[in-house]
Amino acid sequence: MTVLKTSMRNFLAHKGRMALSAVAVVLSVAFVCGTLVFSDTMSTTFDKLFAATSSDVTLTPKNAPDAGDEGPRTGKPETLPAATIAQVKKADGVKSAEGAISSDSVTVVNSKNKDIGPSGGAPTLAGNWTKNDLRSMEITSGHAPRGPTEVMLDADTADKKNLKIGDELRTIAATGSFTAKITGIATFKVTNPGATVVYFDTATAQRELLGATGRFTHVNVTAASGVSDERLKANVASTLGAGAADYKIKTQKESADDNRKSVSSFLDVMKYAMLGFAGIAFLVGIFLIINTFSMLVAQRTREIGLMRAIGSSRKQVNRSVLVEALLLGVVGSVLGIGAGIGLAIGLMKLMSGIGMELSTEDLTISATTPVVGLLLGVIVTVLAAYLPARRAGKVSPMAALRDAGTPADGKSSAVRAALGLVLTGAGVFGLYAAAAADEAKEGSLFLGLGVVLTLIGFVVIGPVLAAFVVRAISAVLLRMFGPVGRMAERNALRNPRRTGATGAALMIGLALVACLSVVGTSMVASATDELDKSVGADFIVQGKQPVSHQVEKRLKDTPYVAHTTRYKELKADITTPDGKTDKGVGLSANDRTYVQDLRRETTAGEMSAAYGPNAMSVGEAFAKDHHLKVGDKLKVAFDDGRTGQLKLAAITDEEGTLDRGAMYLNITTAERYVDADRMPLSDTVFAKAVDGKQDEAYAALKKTLETDPQLKVQDQTDFKQTLKDQVGQLLNIVYGLLGLAIIVAILGVVNTLALSVVERTREIGLMRAIGLSRRQLRRMIRMESVVIALFGALLGLGLGMGWGATAQQLLALEGLKVLEIPWPTIIAVFVGSAFVGLFAALIPAFRAGRMNVLNAIATE
Repeated sequence: MTVLKTSMRNFLAHKGRMALSAVAVVLSVAFVCGTLVFSDTMSTTFDKLFAATSSDVTLTPKNAPDAGDEGPRTGKPETLPAATIAQVKKADGVKSAEGAISSDSVTVVNSKNKDIGPSGGAPTLAGNWTKNDLRSMEITSGHAPRGPTEVMLDADTADKKNLKIGDELRTIAATGSFTAKITGIATFKVTNPGATVVYFDTATAQRELLGATGRFTHVNVTAASGVSDERLKANVASTLGAGAADYKIKTQKESADDNRKSVSSFLDVMKYAMLGFAGIAFLVGIFLIINTFSMLVAQRTREIGLMRAIGSSRKQVNRSVLVEALLLGVVGSVLGIGAGIGLAIGLMKLMSGIGMELSTEDLTISATTPVVGLLLGVIVTVLAAYLPARRAGKVSPMAALRDAGTPADGKSSAVRAALGLVLTGAGVFGLYAAAAADEAKEGSLFLGLGVVLTLIGFVVIGPVLAAFVVRAISAVLLRMFGPVGRMAERNALRNPRRTGATGAALMIGLALVACLSVVGTSMVASATDELDKSVGADFIVQGKQPVSHQVEKRLKDTPYVAHTTRYKELKADITTPDGKTDKGVGLSANDRTYVQDLRRETTAGEMSAAYGPNAMSVGEAFAKDHHLKVGDKLKVAFDDGRTGQLKLAAITDEEGTLDRGAMYLNITTAERYVDADRMPLSDTVFAKAVDGKQDEAYAALKKTLETDPQLKVQDQTDFKQTLKDQVGQLLNIVYGLLGLAIIVAILGVVNTLALSVVERTREIGLMRAIGLSRRQLRRMIRMESVVIALFGALLGLGLGMGWGATAQQLLALEGLKVLEIPWPTIIAVFVGSAFVGLFAALIPAFRAGRMNVLNAIATE
């Protein structure tokens, strides 16, 4: 009880100093709890949607893709005959059965030719209005479509895109485009995560979306009263007899589970990525907590000595410090849990801004979330305080009463330095082994080991490095400030362990920033270099939908275009002469002109021969695995097609990343084995301009695609910029998440300086008494902060660039061979770190400047 009272008294006596450490705990716990609440809420939202939209039993064609799987590349969904509905109605327990149509291979534009679909990754869905849709939607304005010129739109899209009844929409599908006026608005009864939904009458949906009458994509079956879904499924299968093998028959639960699996991978990636960044914040927070308690213990040396002198044991002193940590962990964790819920709501609003609607009505806080947050916060805080607590227990009564402070252990420092060197050396060897690896998989293991060991090594050896690095930085930056600069340098070097821990907190976040910057910039530079070397086409046409036959013809007839090349992707099972069969192998079917549009080197044969009749090429790795040579015959069983014997005419090398390992054949060869209605649409169309007419061809192609906003024409400059923008957007998201760790690190600098000022109160008073002005004092503290921040930045950026360069060597094995250091980013981060140091020192410097000189001198 006495220990608890003492701990409570000390905790409240230093509540201002504890506050900054508590903020680190709050932020870390908030990120963990916010991530859990956000991901649970997303799961709840999708679960409700899938449960509401699934009928009691659903029939789909057996070759229809499951939820989340890639659909047919023909631009039209798999279908079943309308006669199936009449058969299903005969089954016992069927209350009703109706044919339904659904397609996500569409783009819907408004009267200004602007895509009204979501921009956040959700689909645009088109289909017919059925009774089953009443489970999840209700018509809140107008009426359902009654003919080919009418369409009904979901209310969320109508609201976001400022659409109303009477407005005209144009739907672009694989079969062509058609227009219709909005006659109805339907509102979701559950949260719509962001999809755009349009409904047509059945005949229009069949004609325009499927290109055939009397066909449906699925059949919705409703059970009669008292009939379970499982019983209904069995009855339907029994009624269909042998024909049941042509369909997938699923209950509502099975359909909902399949849909849930389709989004679970996306949700898991987001969840674990955010938890990873929370872990980084926790790691940085550990340094802040260690520094806080180390300094508090040092400042209470005399008090600890008195406690020991009057009979307190080492365990009691140790326990007193740990109880303070426990109190800090509990308070910080409780606040963090509340902040995490607020963060989750903020993330939901952010997702709504980019197109994914999430309602706070579905906010889900599972019982485990606060428990996890509380346990993490408390355990991490107590563990971080263990070393300072142990050090406090070692204070001898007589040494403490003489104000000797905590015992300095030269042996411990030597062991620490030796251990740090060993860990760093092992980490450097790991990075070297990764860079020298022949296979990316093997090298990635060494890279992970090298990153972990060098990071731990730099943390352990930080106090030793501080003595050298801080002097070097000070020689460049602080000597110009005369005595004030030298005092700032000495203050930073006074306690290398403290400086090392404070700098390490900033080092971690900046090391990751530097590493990712190097990797991202190198990827863009490598892709750009390969485009320059390998791509002969002037223009690339692609978009959110495949290129329809009508568009292909218009592109081919565009003025100033010398030729166009179609690029289609097929799948097949390939049996090689060694008797082995590789299933689901991707094939690239192109026009013969592809050899001009993409320069591919061969290790055997000629690419032009691969585009001959009944011929193909394979990649070098595939050829080595199956001991293939030019002239061999390959048995190719095309998906949704027939089987043929193709001659191996060329073996391509594995250099670069464009079409790495691709297998090529002529489209005319593929057409011999795959019927026209099963032939995939082109994913991409390449175009070559007439010599000297690139600008005219570019303008003409853009005009050709004016009515097709789902597609985009890019020249090589545009394509390179798109790659750069995509990598830049990803890096910006990562930098934003790493900003949490950097904020915690800044708090660490603030806390260290604030406690350091308190620790040096008497010293500051004496300096002021002999003539140091307030301005000089504040400058000294600011310079000390800048040096500590630059020390952390220098270590972090150096470490991160080493990680990034090693990672690039692994990427080089996959064809990304250009290493590019983003010096503007590195320099900006380094300079920015100096401003971070200045900012962190504002409050401590202000408080130091306001000290009363006489009171400061009188301080014990």
